[in-house]
Amino acid sequence: MRIEIFGCLAIAVALAGSASAYDAQDPRNCTGVEWNDARPLAAFEVRGGPRVHFVKSPYDDDFKAATCPSHSDGCRKESFLVAGDLALAGKTSGDFTCVAYQSPLDARQTWTVGWLPSAALAPVAPAPAPSVADWTGDWRHPGGHVEIADRGGKLSVAGGMTLPTPAGDYQNGEFHARVAPGAALAFVDEGDYGDNCRVRMQRVGAWLMVEDNGGCGGAGVTFTGLYRRGP
Repeated sequence: MRIEIFGCLAIAVALAGSASAYDAQDPRNCTGVEWNDARPLAAFEVRGGPRVHFVKSPYDDDFKAATCPSHSDGCRKESFLVAGDLALAGKTSGDFTCVAYQSPLDARQTWTVGWLPSAALAPVAPAPAPSVADWTGDWRHPGGHVEIADRGGKLSVAGGMTLPTPAGDYQNGEFHARVAPGAALAFVDEGDYGDNCRVRMQRVGAWLMVEDNGGCGGAGVTFTGLYRRGP
């Protein structure tokens, strides 16, 4: 099963123009990274630059960017990443990879999603054998956190996320689990969401990389992203 993590972006895009002009299944449209039962999410580091610009999808420019993604000047967006930025990578189309970027140091829950040239991305391998101490801590991310503690040979994992809505209220999410430490963590929620909420974690450099299947909270809530360890 493949679940679109940033499905709300696809909905917003579909509503922005005529329904007949937008093909949600067009593989050239980059609408975010996806949960995949068969493999975990991957992180990539931006190389080259100093700026690597995002590239348009066909739905951009009011659905008039039909020839994108391509290397043409008309397909280049103003937004960009710089060397050293870490992005979450999804599908590919020709010379381009669909990525989602959110600064783990930003207080806002803002994602930038789009195509980047695959040649400008270098895979970042997760830690092959993290110790228990590598997992434990209070990990922070815009809008939420994950707490991991050693409980007699197993890791107690708890996450909480709050997402403001345009209406001025909030959507919330959470998960709880006890798992054996390993090269990666994978579990279903032992709380209210049960097996509708599936989570995977990896240690990538100084970060905790988390991904979920979109079933761990209210509409639009996702724990997916890079978390930094708090003091």
